[in-house]
Amino acid sequence: MSHIISTSYTESEIRLARYARALGHPARIVIMNYLLSLDACCFSEILKELPIAQATVSQHLKELKDAGLIQGNVIPPKVKYCINRENWAQAQQLLGDFIQQKHNF
Repeated sequence: MSHIISTSYTESEIRLARYARALGHPARIVIMNYLLSLDACCFSEILKELPIAQATVSQHLKELKDAGLIQGNVIPPKVKYCINRENWAQAQQLLGDFIQQKHNF
């Protein structure tokens, strides 16, 4: 049985890959779990949850934000981070659909 690989990707495939990439590091999973347990929090609170450098936490937050999974709202002098609920729901749906696919092996 041969499978045809398309060279053009659907919007859903592109989004799924972007969400999966953003979730592809344990520190980002910790950040997402932490933010899912709160309405919003400051960077310093997230930093306390991870045993890594401040610059590295910033990079992970940027990756999650660029993927649209979280958002940061500037409330001077701090940035409050929270889950982007709409995109998180979409990520859950896309990941769930992908995982639930049935294949004949």
